[in-house]
Amino acid sequence: MSFMKGDLLSRTRKLVKGFAKAEPVWLKAMEQAPPATFPRAEKKLKPISLPEDVYIKKFFQKHPESKHEDAIKISGFDPPPARIFGGRVLDLKEQGVSEEEAMAVADMEYRAERKAKKKAYSRLKQIARLQGKKPPPNPYPSAIKEIQAEERKFVHDRFYNRDILKIAEKLKEERQAELQDRRGGGGW
Repeated sequence: MSFMKGDLLSRTRKLVKGFAKAEPVWLKAMEQAPPATFPRAEKKLKPISLPEDVYIKKFFQKHPESKHEDAIKISGFDPPPARIFGGRVLDLKEQGVSEEEAMAVADMEYRAERKAKKKAYSRLKQIARLQGKKPPPNPYPSAIKEIQAEERKFVHDRFYNRDILKIAEKLKEERQAELQDRRGGGGW
């Protein structure tokens, strides 16, 4: 199907020359001012990679739970911990520290920061309890718990909202009627 190769202008010309199609009104205007053609990329495009990407992969191998707990906040300004880890390793390597030692120091700093955040939050909860107040929400919740908190309302509605319960009951009745038709209406 050679008439299918090429752009719109060349395909239309081929169809008109072969009398497969009547000449469209726009063809002459398009031949006088053809649309711009962009060169195609002959080679496969290389993926963008940053220098710290190697260390980010190693970070996720060492801390796989961080993928879920330290989710990337698209609207936030703070980089994810994995990117901080990779940048810190590169900084230490520029200062002349070996790669293994740099990774160990960056890992130690990451663990210390997480421990400090957990300790600060537990202290906040303790102070709130002593004052007789409700403890503040966790400033560092896991991504899974955030999603579950958003879904909690819908789960509650599923079991207690009367409108949804009526719809569910109606669906059950329809399913029962369909099963009865299959069993009894076979005509065997």
